[in-house]
Amino acid sequence: MTADAVKKPKGGASGCLDRDNPASKADLMARVLTRENLQRAWEQVRANHGVPGIDGMTVEAFPDFVCSPQWVTVKESLRRGRYQPTPVRRVYIPKASSGGQRPLGIPTVLDRVIQQALAQVLGQLFEPGSSRFSYGFRPRRSAHDAVRQARAYLKEGYTVAVDCDLAKFFDTVNFDVLMCRVSAKVPDLQVRRLIWRYLRAGVVENGQKSPTEQGVPQGGPLSPLLANIMLHDLDMELEKRGHKFVRYADDFLVLVKSERAGQRVMTSLTRFLNKVLRLTVNPTKSKVAKLDQCRFLGFTFRRKKIVWSEKSLAQFKRRVKELTGRSWGVSMEYRLQKLSEYLRGWMAYFALSEYYSPVPGASNAGCGKSPGATWGIGCRTSPTNCVYMSTAGSTTSASATPIRV
Repeated sequence: MTADAVKKPKGGASGCLDRDNPASKADLMARVLTRENLQRAWEQVRANHGVPGIDGMTVEAFPDFVCSPQWVTVKESLRRGRYQPTPVRRVYIPKASSGGQRPLGIPTVLDRVIQQALAQVLGQLFEPGSSRFSYGFRPRRSAHDAVRQARAYLKEGYTVAVDCDLAKFFDTVNFDVLMCRVSAKVPDLQVRRLIWRYLRAGVVENGQKSPTEQGVPQGGPLSPLLANIMLHDLDMELEKRGHKFVRYADDFLVLVKSERAGQRVMTSLTRFLNKVLRLTVNPTKSKVAKLDQCRFLGFTFRRKKIVWSEKSLAQFKRRVKELTGRSWGVSMEYRLQKLSEYLRGWMAYFALSEYYSPVPGASNAGCGKSPGATWGIGCRTSPTNCVYMSTAGSTTSASATPIRV
């Protein structure tokens, strides 16, 4: 189904929810609730760990819930199409790019398991038709693959980037547009209505519940899939026009050979996104520029090589300073654990960079001493020793015990 065919649904989201799809009698909800699918969902939620939702249930407490009669009741309500999701808990985390605050919606552990089970089944429906230039939250694809694709375009001579920033994308997704794209491929009416209930579950902040009229709250396992469904029309439009592009979730670049061509593409894309998907391009953060003047997923490009961006390096040094600051009143064991986690994650992600020199200023990133000082964490030790010391005594969490769901 083309974008034009679904961009103006009759009756909006309500119309999509009322219509069943006679072309398929597949019972998707039954597939969602199979023991194997629920077990996989639980294992993924357990691996991600995460904080409790508004009910206070932790990941470690979920196995006890599964053994209670309440779990049987939940599964039966899902089968009958009567399950009502719990509102998400609003929290804020620092934005890596601008230093502002990014809102997250934290579902309960139960809703995270259900959402993950839904995403695993729905992903099989939407994956086959997805663009090969979409890399976010898809099997066997990664942010590194997206950056490598941008570098491949650069080597082909596409040196100018159309860098579109979607203004508050996850907070402004239009429900009518999204649900009618979901309905185009999801034949099970109960599944569609459950997705709708998750979208409209509401948000609790400072003890006050607010309704959700638009947006897909970041923080739940279902939101990345819904984001890809929403932006699938963008991928198809770019492919139809023959553009060189790469997308990771709501971050995307279109590569062209001249600034004049880039300006034309920016104008037409802004119009398409607003008219068809009802999304807004942020004019202050969007630009047409040489690719080496743009940041993409934390990287930039120099002489056709992938390097970490200056902003990514500054964020690294600032975070290490926070983790190693003497004013942070935590035990040395906990400090080393958190430092180890951050260093391992940073090194694994930015290992893609082809900048092989030592990290500038890393020797004094942890304290305000002279450039020759070691990383200050209350003891004179190297970052390598910090990683080793913090992992030497690690133990396996009790929540790793498998449960039958």
